[in-house]
Amino acid sequence: MKQSGSGGVRLDGPGVIGRRVLRLRTELGLTQRQLAEPAYTPAYVSTLESGKVRPSEAALRHLAERLGVTPEELATGRPARLAAELRLRLTDARRALATGAPEDAAALFRALRAEAVEHALPGEQATALLGLGECLLESGDLDDAHECFASVERLLADEPLPRRVPAIRGRANAHRLTGELRYACHLLETALDQLNASGLHDPDALLLLYSASIAPYMDMGAQERGAHAAELALALAPRVDDPALLAGMHRGVARTLIAQGRIAEADASLAKAQDLYQQLHIRTELAHCHWMRGYVHAQDGDLERAESELRTAHDMLTAKRAALYAEQVEVELADVLRRRGKVGEAEALLRPLLATGTEPAGSKDVPALRAGRGAVHVGAAHRLLGLIAEECGDTEAAEEHYRAALPLLERAGVTGDVADLCRLLGDLLRRTGRTEAALDTYRTGLAHRSTPGTTTLGPAPAPPPM
Repeated sequence: MKQSGSGGVRLDGPGVIGRRVLRLRTELGLTQRQLAEPAYTPAYVSTLESGKVRPSEAALRHLAERLGVTPEELATGRPARLAAELRLRLTDARRALATGAPEDAAALFRALRAEAVEHALPGEQATALLGLGECLLESGDLDDAHECFASVERLLADEPLPRRVPAIRGRANAHRLTGELRYACHLLETALDQLNASGLHDPDALLLLYSASIAPYMDMGAQERGAHAAELALALAPRVDDPALLAGMHRGVARTLIAQGRIAEADASLAKAQDLYQQLHIRTELAHCHWMRGYVHAQDGDLERAESELRTAHDMLTAKRAALYAEQVEVELADVLRRRGKVGEAEALLRPLLATGTEPAGSKDVPALRAGRGAVHVGAAHRLLGLIAEECGDTEAAEEHYRAALPLLERAGVTGDVADLCRLLGDLLRRTGRTEAALDTYRTGLAHRSTPGTTTLGPAPAPPPM
C-alpha cells in the first residue's frame, strides 16, 4: 500500500519499507547496530525491519545514507533517476508527435503511461495521457481523446488549476471538433472565471485559455467575444516566454482580424505564428498556418494563392497522417476549387469524405466525416455538394444536401453558416414553386442571423488584472 509523504512522494507501507531495509542491509553485510548508530538503536532497526513502525523523514535520510541509496528510493523502491529519465522520454515522445505520425507517437505515450502507472508517478502519467490525447485529436479519435483529457483532470484534481488547464483546453478542443461549440466555450469560460476569481493569475494558463476560446467563439459567430479574447491574449503575451503558446495566440488572433476585414494584419499575424512553429519543428501547427493563410487568401479573392496554401497544408497533414485535419482541409480546398471552376475536382474531393467505407481505421460502414467527427465540416461538405448539384441543374440532389447539412450546423450553433444555408435552401424552394416552405426556411435563417452569438454562459468571463 502506498501513502503520500511530504512533497507528494508516494511512500510504500511500513512492511514493504522494512523488508527493503533488511534486504539492503544484508547485501552490504551490515549489522543492525552498524546501520543504526549513532542516531538510532539496534532495537529500532529491528522494529522497523519487522514492519511494526514507519520511519520518520529523519530516519529515512539516516538509513538511506548508510545504505547508499536516496531517501526516495528507500521509501518507494523507485530509483531516483527513474522519474527524470521518464520525463526525458516524454519529451522525445512529444517531439515524435510534432514531427511524425500521431499513431506512432501514441504508441510511445501509451508505453510511457504504463511505466508511470507501474512506478506510481501520477505527474508523468498525466503528461503521457495529455500527449496521447493530442495524438488522438490529430487522428480523429475524438471520444478516446476526450477520455484521455478527462483522465488527466482526475489525476491532477488536487493540483492547482493552472496544472489542469492544458487538459481542459484539450477537452474543449475535442468538443469543438465534434461540433459541440457551446460546451467547448463553457469549459474554457468556466476555467477562466475560476482562475481569475481565485487569484491564480498564471499568464501561461490564461493565454492558453483565451487563445483556445477564439476558435469556438468565431465558429459560433460570437465575433465580439472572440475579438475581446484576442485583445486579452495580446495583453498577456509580454508576460509569456513559451514560443508555442505565443504562436497559438498569433494564429487565434488572425481569425478575429479576418472577421474584421483586416486581411493584411491577419496575414502578418499568421506569418509570426508560422515562423515560431518552424523554429519549434511543430509540423501539424505549421500546416494549420498554411491552412488559415489559404482561408485568408480565399476571403481576399486570391483563389490561386488560396489553393496553393491549402494544398500545402493538405500535403503536410497527409504526410503526418493527421487524418481528421486533412479531411477538413479537403472541404475548404473543394470550396476554392469550385469557385475557380474546377467543379469535377471539388466533387471528387468531397464525395469520398461523406461516403461509407472511407474511415481510416478500416470500417466499411462509417464515413470519414460525420456528425460527432468534424460536424461543422460535414455540413460544409453537404452545402458545397448542394451548390455543385444546383449548378448542374439537379435541384433534387441539391435540396437533399442542403437538408442534410441544416441539422448538423444548427446543433453545432454556427449561426452564420445556418443563416447562409437557409438562404440557399429558401431560394431553391422558391424557384421550384414552394413559396410557403421557402418563407419558413427564410424565417429560420433570419432567427439564426439575429442571434448575437453570445450564446454560451451569458456574461463573458471577467478579464484578469493586467
